[in-house]
Amino acid sequence: MALEIERKFLVLGCEFKSEASKTFRIIQGYLSSVPDRTVRVRIKDDKGYLTIKGSASRSGISRYEWEKEIELGEALELIKICEPGIIEKIRYEVVSGHHTFEIDEFFGENIGLVVAEVELSSEEEIFVKPSWIGEEVTGDIRYYNSSLLKMPHSKWH
Repeated sequence: MALEIERKFLVLGCEFKSEASKTFRIIQGYLSSVPDRTVRVRIKDDKGYLTIKGSASRSGISRYEWEKEIELGEALELIKICEPGIIEKIRYEVVSGHHTFEIDEFFGENIGLVVAEVELSSEEEIFVKPSWIGEEVTGDIRYYNSSLLKMPHSKWH
């Protein structure tokens, strides 16, 4: 397994859209969304992926991740047996310094939520924050996609 090290932030405004080098439509569901391990099925444009993630470190920055591309037809079949609910979003990729931020604009019951993630090589790695980066929400489980499935952003008080 590989170690995923990333930090997550809320996004201010829509300025990031004009800076995006790539965009993808993503639909995903969860075969398992328990905190110790999640098993996700994702359709990203016309490709399928199966991802297994372990529990997060105390800081929420690191966790084990295994991902494999699967046939689109297999992903479509697996989506049918996922837990109730689907995550729908558009992902924008924006380069900032030596890093690429992945910005997710959510739809469905999570409409209005926009979150940016940056993958790092260590928890202490320095990176350039674009002007549209807002509050850090790394480690806040409410912002995990598996949590947004169960308690969508639209139902927060």
